[in-house]
Amino acid sequence: MSDQEQGRRSVARSPEGRPPPEPAQPAATEPQAREAGEGARMPDEARQEPPEEQDARIAELEDNWRRALADLDNLRKRYARELPRELEAERVRVASAWLPVVDNLDLALEHADSDSGAIVSGVKAVRDQAVEVLRSLGYPRYEETGVPFHPEQHEVVSVVDEPGTAAGTVVQVLRAGYGEAGRQLRPAAVVVSRTQE
Repeated sequence: MSDQEQGRRSVARSPEGRPPPEPAQPAATEPQAREAGEGARMPDEARQEPPEEQDARIAELEDNWRRALADLDNLRKRYARELPRELEAERVRVASAWLPVVDNLDLALEHADSDSGAIVSGVKAVRDQAVEVLRSLGYPRYEETGVPFHPEQHEVVSVVDEPGTAAGTVVQVLRAGYGEAGRQLRPAAVVVSRTQE
């Protein structure tokens, strides 16, 4: 043994000449102790379930699997039955929202022979009502000019030279658009300013 190793051993001994105690091992948790105890009492083969219990467990799992498949099949059939009813209910809801607009158009046509100014204002009121129906369905009207062209909201119909206007600015709206970001019913047909050279 080298002098260096002997020196290390002497430093490691206590003043009485005994070696220091071994560091304490952490106590095993209860499940670990139980598992270690079971392992000591019986071999691995003995810890496995008997074949009869395994067969019963497999049969139970297969039964659960078949029940889950049956539930899924029933859910699909129920959805297939309910979908047409839901679509019909949605059609009825939208059509009902438009009925007052049609009623007001009928009233305007009944008074077509009277004052033309009243007819024009009546038609404008009906148009505003129709726009409000679209807004309530999630498709607000937009027809702003002076805003930058946005490909999701605008459809370019024409490009013009517009002095004093930044390139790609909407200078005229030929047909209003309906919807909002990510939910477009129809883009606005617009005229935009040309890129200045």
